[in-house]
Amino acid sequence: MNWEEKYQKGEVFWNRGAHSPPLSQYLERHPVQGRALVPGCGHGHEVALAVKHGLAATGLDIAPTGVAAARALYPLLADRIVVGNLFNPAAELRGVFDVVLEHTCMSGLHPSLRASYRRGIDLTLRPGGLLIGVWFINPDLDPGDEGPPFPFSVIALTELFADGYAIVDDYVPNVGFSGREQRERVRVLQRSP
Repeated sequence: MNWEEKYQKGEVFWNRGAHSPPLSQYLERHPVQGRALVPGCGHGHEVALAVKHGLAATGLDIAPTGVAAARALYPLLADRIVVGNLFNPAAELRGVFDVVLEHTCMSGLHPSLRASYRRGIDLTLRPGGLLIGVWFINPDLDPGDEGPPFPFSVIALTELFADGYAIVDDYVPNVGFSGREQRERVRVLQRSP
């Protein structure tokens, strides 16, 4: 999928105009500190959420037009939102993050890229760090609903992070965007020290 083309054409069906309600709820209940990476940050809503919760956040997106849109929406955070590739992160992004905040980045990737996604997380998240994810796992959309293009099962998520990560928290959230209720899962993983 060509994400830059999607942004240029305004085909940003994944953008709900706000940060993820389950991610917000999690951060309110379980404060974390340090440096946070938001891969596939899109319009930057989760970057703003992370900063609101006291994290030194960096948003990363492969699409320059998406990064420009995020910087326009959040001008005070413009220097925190960068163009880059999670699969081959810049040297200054490697092994420095205490937290990675995931919201629909992986479900925007073709299944053949999931191992590359995992490698990108391994390259950016320091040992002992947390991967806090709101994972879109339920592919059963109603007619007319739009969701991320490549949802996945809980089993696939578990298998992807079976080695080197421990599950810290795992539940179906009681909040969500309209139409995504019961279709997302909060799973927090801690990278082995």
